[in-house]
Amino acid sequence: MGVVIVRYSIFVRPDLMQVFWARMQAGDFISEAVELIKTSRRTGHRILLDAGGVRPRRGRDLKGRCLSFAEREEIALLRIQGQTLREIGAAVGRSASTISRELRRNHVVGIGYRATNAHALAFDRAARPKPAKLHVNTELRAKVERDLAKKYSPEQIAGRLRVEFPDREGMWVSPETIYQSLYVQSRGALKRDLTSYLRTGRAVRRPSRKVGQRKNRIPDMINISERPAEADDRAVPGHWEGDLIIGKGNLSAIGTLVERTTNYTMLLHLPDGYTSDLVRDALTAKIKTLPDSLRHSLTWDQGTEMGQWKTISIDADIDIYFCDPHSPWQRGTNENTNGLLRQYFPKGTDLSIHSAEDLDWVAQELNDRPRKRLAFTKPIELIEKLLLQ
Repeated sequence: MGVVIVRYSIFVRPDLMQVFWARMQAGDFISEAVELIKTSRRTGHRILLDAGGVRPRRGRDLKGRCLSFAEREEIALLRIQGQTLREIGAAVGRSASTISRELRRNHVVGIGYRATNAHALAFDRAARPKPAKLHVNTELRAKVERDLAKKYSPEQIAGRLRVEFPDREGMWVSPETIYQSLYVQSRGALKRDLTSYLRTGRAVRRPSRKVGQRKNRIPDMINISERPAEADDRAVPGHWEGDLIIGKGNLSAIGTLVERTTNYTMLLHLPDGYTSDLVRDALTAKIKTLPDSLRHSLTWDQGTEMGQWKTISIDADIDIYFCDPHSPWQRGTNENTNGLLRQYFPKGTDLSIHSAEDLDWVAQELNDRPRKRLAFTKPIELIEKLLLQ
């Protein structure tokens, strides 16, 4: 018998997946939900896509009957130490027969018993998908597909089926079943391209939220209206504007900082994503390269990447303010600079492939361009004068 290789990933951890989905339905953004399960925003985005935006039932209200990943890790460790089945069972709070069955079922020839392989095998074995009604009932599926093509909503289709087939329960279906058959690929009942006939036309279903459930993006943020007047007229250097330019699929980003008086630009290297932790570290380190005289204020958009703005403000010794929603003109210098940067980092490309050296080179070239607003002097010429003072 050959060696069996079982792929372990977060997708075989319903306990973690349900934490992610619970936070999404509570109003969190992807970047916040993935922080709780110690994974990347890229993975969170994939979780949503694979599920079609529909929270899976599997893993909800776990009763403790099934072994957890932590228990399997302990079993593997104790097994290597040579402990008996009864000793292992006592250590993890399970019977010896449970341990025996676990080791027998999830032992991989040529590898032995490992927690990752065992958990993946158990996850695959426990899957007992019930055939979707729209998959097995071809007459019903054809009727639903025709009505979707007429732009009927799932609720209208479900209601009309009861009117047209009052005595045939086999031709009845709930709106939720139609939605799940459209969005959940594993059901394989309805083609996902039929979602284009829905009113929203979304290819991925958004987690449902109650009105007012979404929490504020930035805790205790200070509005731009409270920024010192000296920052508005650009007379005093040291006031900065910042934002992110986003890459393909919202999976990568580069941070941008522009000084309002000189147009001097600095770029933040974010190769591993743009969670609040990563942005905090990169932004703090970059600002701290500046002298105190050029660290007066920073104005940013209301993006969740600035969730730890208070820490940045303290560590980098700079005041931070936030623009009003949907008001990019309040960071006009930064917006214009981001437009110039798209010459180097086109939209729809992966921005994580660029090294820190690449970003420094782009910033240097941009700062060496003469600007009309600066009477055709260069940002680098103006900032050097300030640094020499």
